[in-house]
Amino acid sequence: MLPYLLVCCTALLVAALTLFSGFGLGTLLLPAFAIFFPLEVAVAATAVVHLANNLLKLALLGKHANWPVVLRFAVPAVIFALIGAWLLARLSHIPPITTYMIGDREHRITPIGLVLAAIIAVFAVLELWPRFEKLSFPPRYMPLGGAISGFFGGLSGHQGALRAAFLIRAGLSKEAFIGTGVACAVIIDCTRLPVYAATFFDRDWKLLRDHGGVGLVIAATLAAFLGTFIGARLVKKVTLRGVRLIVGVMLLLIAAALAAGLV
Repeated sequence: MLPYLLVCCTALLVAALTLFSGFGLGTLLLPAFAIFFPLEVAVAATAVVHLANNLLKLALLGKHANWPVVLRFAVPAVIFALIGAWLLARLSHIPPITTYMIGDREHRITPIGLVLAAIIAVFAVLELWPRFEKLSFPPRYMPLGGAISGFFGGLSGHQGALRAAFLIRAGLSKEAFIGTGVACAVIIDCTRLPVYAATFFDRDWKLLRDHGGVGLVIAATLAAFLGTFIGARLVKKVTLRGVRLIVGVMLLLIAAALAAGLV
């Protein structure tokens, strides 16, 4: 019951806020899944929920997408999402650096845990940095933004905040900005999921199935759907500073737990 409660509440809350705030669904959903499953499986499970939720957003807002901008961003994003997903698969096969015991439970410090902890810590600092909300890049850097967003999307699922920084100055209306971002996210998700499926996800399918992971992914997807509908109707602010501060602090704590092998 606890996994369902934690993961579904996280999916609902973050999906409600992610439509207009600076962070994405995977920012908090990944750590929630990581409490119950290996990190690489948590990334893949988060990606499934992320894609399903973005397909819903695309159905609701895709008509506003600026497709020339989508193509400029998504072509390099696809290439680098493949690289990021491949790197995650390689990291998942590297043995633990060390192990230690707390009571009767073994904890492992792993390369994949350290890498994801470092990425989460960086994004936590960005959440806490007030100037990041206003960070933007000229349109000529759009392909570079696609490459960076795609790489981190494939490696850890963190792509939303970076994508926003490169799209914000593309001359898009609010509706077009959201629709274009969602279209780019769907393309990145569709790129990385087959790589996950072909590598570690298939390897760990039995673990996911035997521990209720399939039902958890479905429940989280439905919770994210509900959160998206709520967000589309109730959330009016572009940024929620108080929420960003809370998210930033939580992510720093989660990063420390990942690096120490506690999660």
